[in-house]
Amino acid sequence: MDIADPKDVVRRGYDAVSLRYDEVYGAETKYQSLLGDLCRRIPAGGTVLDLGCGSGVPVARTLAGAGYQVTGVDISEVQIRRARERVAQAEFIRVDATAATFGAASFDAVVSLFTLIHIPLAEQPPLLGKIARWLRPGGWFVAATGHGEWTGTEENWLGGGAPMWWSHADAATNREWINEAGLTVEGEEFVPEGDGGHALFWARRP
Repeated sequence: MDIADPKDVVRRGYDAVSLRYDEVYGAETKYQSLLGDLCRRIPAGGTVLDLGCGSGVPVARTLAGAGYQVTGVDISEVQIRRARERVAQAEFIRVDATAATFGAASFDAVVSLFTLIHIPLAEQPPLLGKIARWLRPGGWFVAATGHGEWTGTEENWLGGGAPMWWSHADAATNREWINEAGLTVEGEEFVPEGDGGHALFWARRP
């Protein structure tokens, strides 16, 4: 498949599968342990950016319900509309993550779960640099990234009638990029999925 604009493929893909994605990946129950760990690491009432927030569940809803000030960003209009309906106490912005702008030291944490894998490889290190600047000193970056290097598409993703596009760096490259952005990787684990999996990083701004 010839991809002229991979980000447009991603946007249209999530517009098409928003509901189906939540069903397939268990939006109501996933990430409970991770979000509990995050809440123990950041100050009560702090600010969190959910980068690639999807439909707002579970990350934005859980964190907003715990008293955090949550901002969600997503490229999909359908995802943002659903997030606003489901999590009224958070703010949601429809924008390409690489084009998002926030002030320096705006957030106590940035959560990016399975978002970098939909961004062209050349644009991932500059985005990580922006994320580092958006974090307050001591702030946390939690990211699910690629584990093995791969770029490709899947037709009729999740049966939603639209293709999807991914671009993964391998775990070592992701670790290097996070460090080069000025963050300190404090935890890394493999998250299995099907025949493969992803890398989950906990990193902190010094």
